[in-house]
Amino acid sequence: MYEILRQFQLKGTPVFCQRFGEGHINETYITTCDTGLSYILQRINTSTFKDPIGLMENVSAVTSFLAKTSEDPRGAMRIIDTRDGKPYYVDALNQYWRVYDFVPSSICLQKAETTQEFYNTGLAFGRFQRLLADFPAETLHESIPKFHDTRDRFRQLHEAMEKNLSGRIDTCRPELEFALAREKEAGAIVEALESGAMPWRVTHNDTKLNNILLDYDTHEPLCVIDLDTVMPGSALYDFGDSIRFGAATAAEDEQDLSKVSMSLELFEVYTKGFLTGCGGSLTELELQMLPIGAKMMTLECGIRFLADHLNGDVYFRIHRDSHNLDRARTQFKLVADMEAKMDQMAEIVHKCAN
Repeated sequence: MYEILRQFQLKGTPVFCQRFGEGHINETYITTCDTGLSYILQRINTSTFKDPIGLMENVSAVTSFLAKTSEDPRGAMRIIDTRDGKPYYVDALNQYWRVYDFVPSSICLQKAETTQEFYNTGLAFGRFQRLLADFPAETLHESIPKFHDTRDRFRQLHEAMEKNLSGRIDTCRPELEFALAREKEAGAIVEALESGAMPWRVTHNDTKLNNILLDYDTHEPLCVIDLDTVMPGSALYDFGDSIRFGAATAAEDEQDLSKVSMSLELFEVYTKGFLTGCGGSLTELELQMLPIGAKMMTLECGIRFLADHLNGDVYFRIHRDSHNLDRARTQFKLVADMEAKMDQMAEIVHKCAN
């Protein structure tokens, strides 16, 4: 680690380094120098991110843009370049490493325990949209191609059904019927983007509270972190996925579906925070389609779980038999509940936007 750290333009000599955080994809370490300054060192998981150079070009461009728009120096992550001026270092094993400044007087929470913390999540990701509203999203690489192309997710589901690698297709006929009955809606967001009816925006695509740094004392949001999945997309993606897991009344893999619903109270809390953070930067069509974004991201996640169940659980980590099928059932229960509450969701968006 010290040999890798010496490749970066640190202020001082590293004297301490250990694992840090609770991330599951990249390896993360914290290091402290003899000057007292601390840094975050990460090894990029190239099994997940096939184009680490493109990924780092995205991160560099977005963080540089945010640094110019934030009044608080803690309002944007800062990449530390290598000694030859690159934002990443490639070691002898062809592993990709990067270093960030450690943000002082900050804290990261794993999940929202209060409605205020959920509001702050919406505020932070809404602000992320506002600050990047003028960023040319089309210049970014797709770090995971077709990540939220719901039409392509249905294509993958059909492929999983045809191959039936796990031999489980008869265990999930009702779930397949539920999903396929909604396939015609799959292109709602992508087609609006492709036609120009809706603007391409910088999207984060992993909008959980633990991807926000908060002020240690006030718990006010400082900046959005974990930008590996930043790419061109729709603001509906980030909003919708936040509602999918944040406004649900039960865990993502709850087996008792009677416990699963979408809380309108939590929907309103997040919507208020998100739209406050956006500061009027969304178009009328985006506002109108926010409830549809919540439904589509939930449906998409459900069909991903269902396809993985058919494929033999090769993507999502499982802890019991039929774990992915349980997850798919939970998502589809949420979809059905959202459909029943769509008018109320639209009224909440209208109220929060005016």
